[in-house]
Amino acid sequence: MTKRMPAPAGLSTHARGHEKLKGHLAMLLFAVLIAGSFSFGGLAARYMKAEPLMLWRYILTIVVMAVLAFGVFRVPTALPKQAWRFLLLGGLIAAYMLTMFMALEFTSPVATGAVFTLMPLLSAAFALPVLGQRTRPGVLAGLIIAAAGAVWVIFRGNIDAILSFDVGTGEMIFFVGVLCHALYVPLIRRFDRGEHAVAFGFWVTVGATLWLIPPGIRGLVQTDFSALPLTVYAAVAYLAVVTTALTFLLLQYASMRLPASKLLGYGYLTPSFIILLEGLLGHGWASLPVLAGALVTACGLALMAFLPD
Repeated sequence: MTKRMPAPAGLSTHARGHEKLKGHLAMLLFAVLIAGSFSFGGLAARYMKAEPLMLWRYILTIVVMAVLAFGVFRVPTALPKQAWRFLLLGGLIAAYMLTMFMALEFTSPVATGAVFTLMPLLSAAFALPVLGQRTRPGVLAGLIIAAAGAVWVIFRGNIDAILSFDVGTGEMIFFVGVLCHALYVPLIRRFDRGEHAVAFGFWVTVGATLWLIPPGIRGLVQTDFSALPLTVYAAVAYLAVVTTALTFLLLQYASMRLPASKLLGYGYLTPSFIILLEGLLGHGWASLPVLAGALVTACGLALMAFLPD
């Protein structure tokens, strides 16, 4: 039997007191902003394919992160050591983003948001080999309860669909991306070498863009930008500035204070926020059974958040 190496010092320890509270507040804001990416991303996906859309978004994000890192925070412009870290992290996040927008061509923002809520359970599984973090039984119970609610939303509250395992194409595509993001979260902490958080985010963005150029450059060059409605520009701006730059900083901040299993537990609120936003945007309100599933995921989060790390 192969002996598992222990995690380096500090990787499996967590913040306490006010620092822990700030980590939870950061992830609450993260969940709100991520919910917006599904709804606004769904609007943009009506007019552009996922590949050029994501490349356009990340080119803009590079500009935003560069201004923040090298302009606002005055981080030195030297190339990072062990640059392969950012290529790997960028590849994982690029896969997540691409599959999310590919999935929106087949399914609804609420359904993709429900698949996103499976991430904490998967992240907890990856945290053990990557960081040496073990998930407490109570926290695991909260994850399972919330995952059950997510499954209910994914199958649109249809018991027959659950029994026949009738998963849509979009949900299956996005699940691959969710696996990538679940691994990405503990790897942020594993690959941290003390760099400034914004600089770290900039280089991850560069790594993601390098992966997105081959599938997206041709479509982006051929895009008639004058024919795109204003909503697409607004959605891309939101995705580039808010749900890439800002959410990365929030995730980076919270990942240094909370265990991976709890970190993305706030993703359980995503379906509820998406349902609310979709209704406010006039896209219709979810059915009562789907709302019940979203409520179950929120209850799972509440259980998990109040349990010890």
